[in-house]
Amino acid sequence: MVTKTLTITEEAYNLLARQKKNGESFSEVIKRELSNKTRIRDLYGILSDITEAEHERMMEAIEKSRKISIKLEKEELKKHETA
Repeated sequence: MVTKTLTITEEAYNLLARQKKNGESFSEVIKRELSNKTRIRDLYGILSDITEAEHERMMEAIEKSRKISIKLEKEELKKHETA
């Protein structure tokens, strides 16, 4: 395996070290942290710049989705009750 030497600040090292799990190498930490997986913390603030109109449309869509889900759940329950 080819390796490279990196120079990082102590602050960067400490940030990296805090993410390190037991038995994990720094290379594994870097690969895990830089992978394409979306994490909840990556979504923080993502909606902070939306307009009020966009917010209203989102809330309406969420409410519509909830109503549809509730309706489908009730239909499924009825199927199982009559079976």
